[in-house]
Amino acid sequence: MERLGNKKRPLSKSILWLILIVMAVIQIFPLVWLLDFSLASSNELFTKGLLIIPKKIQWGNYVKAFIDGNYLLYLRNSLLINTLAVVIVVIVSMMAAFACRRMHWKLSMPVKTILLLGMMIPISATLLPNYKIYSILHLTDTIWALLIPYVAFSLPQGFFLMGSFMESIPVELEEAAVIDGCGIYRMLFSVIAPLLKASIATISIMTFLNNWNEFMMAKTYLSSPKWKTLPFAILDFTGEYSSNYAIQFAVMALAAAPAVIVYLALNKHITKGLALGAVKG
Repeated sequence: MERLGNKKRPLSKSILWLILIVMAVIQIFPLVWLLDFSLASSNELFTKGLLIIPKKIQWGNYVKAFIDGNYLLYLRNSLLINTLAVVIVVIVSMMAAFACRRMHWKLSMPVKTILLLGMMIPISATLLPNYKIYSILHLTDTIWALLIPYVAFSLPQGFFLMGSFMESIPVELEEAAVIDGCGIYRMLFSVIAPLLKASIATISIMTFLNNWNEFMMAKTYLSSPKWKTLPFAILDFTGEYSSNYAIQFAVMALAAAPAVIVYLALNKHITKGLALGAVKG
């Protein structure tokens, strides 16, 4: 029986590895396909087969996409808006989690419930009311038109994760800080914040990635190119180069590159943070 059990283990492990490899190929293939088609000429895209071997690599597709797509302007806007959203979400979620989890006051549970209910609100349901409010307040076509909803829709998730991590911090540390004369804000940012590095990294990365490719709100609230984000580069090319599909693939690759780089560089922080949050929560 022991030998039979030992034989089954390598077999089950091999099957598991096979499934994981197949899933990895399925996930990675769209990126490979995108890069392959972006380096070919438009005439070569209509050949048979999922992938093609370009006769000559067309680096000019990327040059034209970079220049004609206003890539630097849209990239600057995306980086600025998303960075500000990440900073605001991290600070507010940390303060809100501390207030609802550590401080004792009558409205702590209602406030906590209201913040978490934000995870259930669909973005599409807020487009028309927000547009009406922004028009009255003259906030359309400004950075606030995107920054406010990006923070609002990311805050519930950040609050949930931050609260789960904060539960694992011993209360005795806070009591010792109070005895030493620390105020609430100094205790939060000097004592508690260094212990929340994993949650801060997780919330920062998830907020950045969730908002990076957002297009629906940007299309609704923005009309001038001043604050348009990177997905607009793709939209501009679909009209201007409607028949040149290779250049459209190139601009899609450029638009996706920053998010892919961030994910590949910081993937371990995402998985580590979510795993710790699940255990501690």
